[in-house]
Amino acid sequence: MDRALSLPLIIALIAIAMGSGIDALVKGIAPGAGLHHLLAWRFLFGGLIALAVFRAQKRPAPPWEAVRFHTLRGLIQLGGAFTFFYALLHLPLAVATIIGFTAALMVPFLAWLLMGERVSPVALIATGIGFAGAALAVTGRPQSGQVSEDWILGAISCFIAAFLYALILVMLRMRATKEDATTIAMFTNVVPAIALLPVTFGGFGLVDWNDVPLFLCLGALGYAVWYLMTLAYARAPAQRLAPLEYTALIWSGIFGSVFFAEYPGWQTWVGAAIIIAACLIVAFEERFATRKETGLPVSDLPE
Repeated sequence: MDRALSLPLIIALIAIAMGSGIDALVKGIAPGAGLHHLLAWRFLFGGLIALAVFRAQKRPAPPWEAVRFHTLRGLIQLGGAFTFFYALLHLPLAVATIIGFTAALMVPFLAWLLMGERVSPVALIATGIGFAGAALAVTGRPQSGQVSEDWILGAISCFIAAFLYALILVMLRMRATKEDATTIAMFTNVVPAIALLPVTFGGFGLVDWNDVPLFLCLGALGYAVWYLMTLAYARAPAQRLAPLEYTALIWSGIFGSVFFAEYPGWQTWVGAAIIIAACLIVAFEERFATRKETGLPVSDLPE
């Protein structure tokens, strides 16, 4: 493998493993620390880091239009984080990760709704197949380890989180040519941090200060994952890196089994394979549709 290409792949793999590690950390500390405190302090530290980078790079102040747009997006980001973190409390890591993959299946339909993009019959069929796989995966209760009484609520919350994440992705596409990644990351962290200030400063009970270093770690890791993924995608074609996202399932399976004694049933893994196949069908179908419209081979299409 060419060295210039292998380095971004390694960076992306590290970032994905770190992201799965964050999920495991949340699952481990949220029950004792309180989900509201975890969210508030995680975004506070993430916001401070993102704002410091924004200032250090001397980015221009965004126009009011961008402030309004990204404030809305930041609040949706907060909703997505809350629902996914809640799901982590009640689902095995592997199951939550698998349901999260369905966000890729929702993007074409949200892009049609918000941007007028066409949804192909292939995408429609693949989406149906993918959600059938998700339904199968959710039935794969762990063979050992503790099973939450709120399993169904956790699954519903995870699907809501996937929907909100898909919505965020479409919103980012709407502004992709207008803001740089540093500005986007700043809003992504600062807006939820401001919204959660009442929680941060004791409006919903005092935080256990012994947990604050862990919250700082979550904020720093969250920003590091974003930075590493940005670095990787800036140095390698997107279609080479996108399939690596599914290695998160490997890491979530490892972390779940090692730290939480989670061993999901066969339904989880079969459902995961179905979802991943459906996501890849949608991704490649969109790619080949673009080739047909432009008359160019896929290898020559710009990223």
